[in-house]
Amino acid sequence: MVITICIGSSCHLKGSREIIQILERLITLHNLKNKVELNGSFCMGQCMKGVCVKLDGELFSLQPSTTEQFFKDEVLRRLA
Repeated sequence: MVITICIGSSCHLKGSREIIQILERLITLHNLKNKVELNGSFCMGQCMKGVCVKLDGELFSLQPSTTEQFFKDEVLRRLA
């Protein structure tokens, strides 16, 4: 599974660094380092909605406050 987080200037200002830290912590907590790859990317073209995150090519718009729920609903569900 590949998760790509936008680190462009707009997403950086909206919390992409914090989202990366949350995802890193959750991946470690759930012992998924061998199953989930985190990547960074510059602008994905959806700057108006929030921090752009792609999960296996599917685009999501996250905020730091919604990241744990995204991880539960999307990442853990797909790995189950």
